[in-house]
Amino acid sequence: MISKVLIIGACGQIGSELTYKLRLENGVENVIASDINESNFELVNSGPFEIIDAKNYNQIKRCVEKHNIDTIYLMAALLSAKAEQHPKMAWSLNMSSLFNVLDLAKEKIINKVFWPSSIGVFGSTTPKSSTPQHTIMEPTTVYGITKQVGERWCEYYNKNYDVDVRSVRYPGIISWKTLPGGGTTDYAIEIYHKAITDKKYECYIAEDTELPMMFMDDAVNATINIMNADYASLKIRSSYNLAAISFTPKQIAESIKKHIPEFEITYNPDFRQHIAATWPKSIDDSKARQDWNWCHDYNLEDITKEMLKQLSNMYSVS
Repeated sequence: MISKVLIIGACGQIGSELTYKLRLENGVENVIASDINESNFELVNSGPFEIIDAKNYNQIKRCVEKHNIDTIYLMAALLSAKAEQHPKMAWSLNMSSLFNVLDLAKEKIINKVFWPSSIGVFGSTTPKSSTPQHTIMEPTTVYGITKQVGERWCEYYNKNYDVDVRSVRYPGIISWKTLPGGGTTDYAIEIYHKAITDKKYECYIAEDTELPMMFMDDAVNATINIMNADYASLKIRSSYNLAAISFTPKQIAESIKKHIPEFEITYNPDFRQHIAATWPKSIDDSKARQDWNWCHDYNLEDITKEMLKQLSNMYSVS
């Protein structure tokens, strides 16, 4: 019997592409997408869809019972930049939604939970290079605080209630299919759009700010792979470090110039620079590679080629 999946926050950047991939693998009828509104019309019309407020336990439970859901991917969250502007809203959404799905698993109404953490759990006191799995975590952002606390709750529910919850700490995610959603690393998406449409980009991050990044295809594969991993192989129930590549705005601009020589970049750092300055430059994800055979596929040049190709088609640029 194929398990049925509910994706909460399916209209978001990662949630939408995860939904399509899971439907391709498991069948459209076995993957229920949900969000607080129908903002992504293509996704809403691609298969079963429910309106759900992630903060509302009863709405989630009714959907789970209606569709005989076995597994929940909780992708709803207020991201780093928006969370700084709306701290109480971020705390309410990011924490209450997590408790809702953990409690459903605790009550054995569902069997498995995926919850995404982030490199936002790290802070200025964390080692910057090859940040280890277990290290100092003193986040200074609202988003990072909610993710750090969420990790502790995930581990607590696993140890005390035998909840099968799985998590990865996403780096910055790059995708051409969906627009940026309010994250600090969104410059690495915007820059490709502007390279195609304007041939120039003003970056809100300083040119030498190195951050961990990942192409969306790798992020989706990592998410599905950890959920498919054998229960006993998973040694970490807070959240696994996850990495692919690291680069600076200057390096991504140089990569683009190989394909669009006239592209120009300028720099005007804003409040997001202060957030980025607290994050690691590179991540040690050896635990994920060891425990569930994580391996990324895309390097910077691969990402640039794919982004420019797909966005050129989107904007009808030859």
